[in-house]
Amino acid sequence: MINTAEVIESGTNILFVTLDSLRYDVARSTTHAGQTPHLAKLLPGGQWEERRTPGTFTLPAHIAFLSGFLPKLPQPEQPPRMWECRPPAFKTVDPGTFVFDAPSLLAGLVQHGYRTVCVGGVTYFSRETPLGSVLPDLFDEDHWRPEFCSPEPDSTRHQVDEALGLALKYEDRRLFLFVNVSATHVPHGHYLGQSTDTWESQAAALAYADGHLGRLVAGLTTKKQWLVIICADHGDAFGEDGYHGRGIAHPAVMNVPFAAMLL
Repeated sequence: MINTAEVIESGTNILFVTLDSLRYDVARSTTHAGQTPHLAKLLPGGQWEERRTPGTFTLPAHIAFLSGFLPKLPQPEQPPRMWECRPPAFKTVDPGTFVFDAPSLLAGLVQHGYRTVCVGGVTYFSRETPLGSVLPDLFDEDHWRPEFCSPEPDSTRHQVDEALGLALKYEDRRLFLFVNVSATHVPHGHYLGQSTDTWESQAAALAYADGHLGRLVAGLTTKKQWLVIICADHGDAFGEDGYHGRGIAHPAVMNVPFAAMLL
């Protein structure tokens, strides 16, 4: 287990990547097939953890993550939480959990000297609508451009270039760097030259993003240690039991990949 309280007290930088809409079975299969070699090198034991998301689409899932509720293991007994808002007096918190006395993780990190920076992906980070400002408003600063969004076939390259530039800008600061990878969110059929979005095209999208994510982590961890968390916010149904999309409590949506490591 990672002692997140100790990590944050020491000022270790944090990279939090959400692979938007990525199903656990897609992540697991692409890893086993050798299609995501850069991610496989990063994952503990070379494997994703299967977890259950607290939200079935982007907005509630990210609100939960940034409030202290990361995806949980599919079992009754859970490990200590990585971070948690200061609880009521009667509740005991594991000493390895980072407890923030603030309404969000981001506000709590600011109290510990961190700069919180968002590189958005899907339109919930775009500020194009009132709802598209809810998540960006939580950060000290946020960055989004149309080429970061899923209709752009090379979106992850653009996002990683932006993230690496921001890390360089704040290399002398404690940094919480968040990246919402949009490539695995619909539409992704273009990765297979098709007009429909399928299980296979999401796998192709992840395979595309793999090299750029490897480049991101390698670029960040060359000079200093980072706490790296990579997970999906939710999955996507591609016709299972007649369901399509997200926002539904179906296993295809609820089961997500998760990994946390010090690199």
